[in-house]
Amino acid sequence: MIFVQKPLYSLVCDSCNFRKKRSWKMSPTHGVFDNGGTKNNESSSSIFEFDDSDLTRMLEKPRPLNIERKRSFDERSFSELSIASPHPFYRNTDNSSRLFETMGSIHSAFSTPRSYHPRVETHVVVADAWAALRRSLVNFRGQPVGTIAALDHSTEELNYDQVFVRDFVPSALAFLMNGEPEIVKNFLLKTLRLQSWEKKVDNFTLGAGVMPASFKVLHDPVRNNETLIADFGECAIGRVAPVDSGFWWIILLRAYTKSTGDTSLAERAECQRGIRLILTLCLSEGFDTFPTLLCADGCCMIDRRMGIYGYPIEIQALFFMALRCALLLLKQDEEGKECIDQIVKRLHALSFHMRNYFWLDIKQLNDIYRYKTEEYSHTAVNKFNVMPDSLPDWVFDFMPKYGGYFIGNVSPARMDFRWFCLGNCVAILSSLATQEQGWAIMDLIESRWDELVGEMPLKICYPAMESHEWRIVTGCDPKNTAWSYHNGGSWPVLLWLLTAACIKCGRPQLARRAIEQAEMRLMQDHWPEYYDGKLGRYMGKQARKNQTWSIAGYLVSKMMLEDPSHLGMISLEEDKQMKPQIKRSASWMC
Repeated sequence: MIFVQKPLYSLVCDSCNFRKKRSWKMSPTHGVFDNGGTKNNESSSSIFEFDDSDLTRMLEKPRPLNIERKRSFDERSFSELSIASPHPFYRNTDNSSRLFETMGSIHSAFSTPRSYHPRVETHVVVADAWAALRRSLVNFRGQPVGTIAALDHSTEELNYDQVFVRDFVPSALAFLMNGEPEIVKNFLLKTLRLQSWEKKVDNFTLGAGVMPASFKVLHDPVRNNETLIADFGECAIGRVAPVDSGFWWIILLRAYTKSTGDTSLAERAECQRGIRLILTLCLSEGFDTFPTLLCADGCCMIDRRMGIYGYPIEIQALFFMALRCALLLLKQDEEGKECIDQIVKRLHALSFHMRNYFWLDIKQLNDIYRYKTEEYSHTAVNKFNVMPDSLPDWVFDFMPKYGGYFIGNVSPARMDFRWFCLGNCVAILSSLATQEQGWAIMDLIESRWDELVGEMPLKICYPAMESHEWRIVTGCDPKNTAWSYHNGGSWPVLLWLLTAACIKCGRPQLARRAIEQAEMRLMQDHWPEYYDGKLGRYMGKQARKNQTWSIAGYLVSKMMLEDPSHLGMISLEEDKQMKPQIKRSASWMC
């Protein structure tokens, strides 16, 4: 213990040492700071209650400085911080925080806090999230088989009381990271059984490999029996089949195998057949001249009309990742080898196509700006006959000097230059993006933080469509007005994808910054589905509360930051054989 006599100025600074110097004022009647923070009424030693006599007494007595290093929340197990949840938050705390030891700790009021925001008791938010996640569990004949989309009794349920395949993925990862794989196994087997059902929309039968968008447990009180009812798109808005469900199922099966070390589930005959059926839909020969997958609008997370028809980045990135996961899961038997050969050929073509034609940085933007049109033959540089005049004005200001991203869509005479978060994050995790491209995506997010993250992470796409463009593309959709829902809304569920991508690219501080922003409001707002506004400042006008994947996305983000080794279940390293060796041609004549 060291005793140091400090001048009055130093003592005042110690008590008010915020990273950004701000003037904090206290309302004597309401106990609320002028900037919106609230006073902790239970505290008897607030730094805002010092008077001259307090400072004089402190000067008279040497101040002991405790030089013992304090541990942050990230360095402590959940059981040390809270007993509110009966289940341990982290399975492996011995290996935690090795990546973040030098990033500081949560200090007392007399030390420098991490940010100038009112303090958030992180462990309380985590405990509330776990309790909410467990309330969302759905049981079928006594076994948990998934989590419902939202538990909001204040509004009409619609289909939010169903178990969605894509929505369950972050919940599944949370349970896997917490050492509870049984629910994930049950979910995988139940959805696999639903795949074998006959699927009809009107008089048309869907392909055998289509996975359901969602399912619901129906209880018959008379017979005391439970049955499952599935939706393959026949009940969905727009009657569109979910292209992404099958990909998420394969990705989750690989995550389960990686997390548990149990290969017996993936090696079952029914699972092998399920993988092959999904891929048969995607790898079948047709009229396409591109290796990308042709899709209808509304076939993925963006399940309403938003102009993503064609070759949307979200589907292409998930397709690529599912193919790579399938390579690891398929057995080397006669049927498996035939499928593996098709996968390898498609992966090489797909990686080259995406890395060359979907990638946009400042150089490529300049190339497109100078494109010639109406080129003919295989020597054409402007291969898709994109008109330079179709470049939107906003993209020139949005593109930073250092940075880049995979654009939303590429098809004949059309490039959708919008940023889509999910597709770019999955591109990093699947190694569809090269290491350099992954770093460039991180540079873009950091340099355009206000636009892509704002006050509530994370923009599903950027920018929003407005006025005439909104009317034409969305059909005047009242739910997808500018900066709302899928049209530039902010979705907390995307936190887990951002966190995973940041850790893989060696930029965990970006994820930490986003999580700390989200923590300020998520529990207070009862875990909304999405937020509205350019900065994500307002809770979505039709957002459901207690949205399960908002809850699970936050938990997965926290657990991955605590123990980055969890990243392995959802990340794939780059295959050097697929790295393109051909450089892009210059798009103008010198």
